[in-house]
Amino acid sequence: MSIRIHFISPDGETTQSVEVADGDNLLEVAQAAGQPLEGTCEGQMACSTCHVIVAKDWFEKLKAASEDEEDMLDLASGARRTSRLACQIDLSAELDGLTVHIPAESRNMQGI
Repeated sequence: MSIRIHFISPDGETTQSVEVADGDNLLEVAQAAGQPLEGTCEGQMACSTCHVIVAKDWFEKLKAASEDEEDMLDLASGARRTSRLACQIDLSAELDGLTVHIPAESRNMQGI
């Protein structure tokens, strides 16, 4: 079964929808789709360069963020209540239709 994920551009003007497989990781899917998520630490939660803003109606459907993820989100530029690290979201059938907004700015924590 394929799962549809929707990415909304930083300016809110463009939506890209992609079909993914159950178990795919959101960061890897976003990068494969050409979305501007750096993912500098390659999913090790040592940066916040894969920060996304999850649409409000989808946020509660995600597995809760770990304390380590929350700590990294505190460093994310432009973080909001529904912010998550894309590297920590594994996709499943329950997330078919997930919509995420790509933030307008990001901060490379490894470059500091």
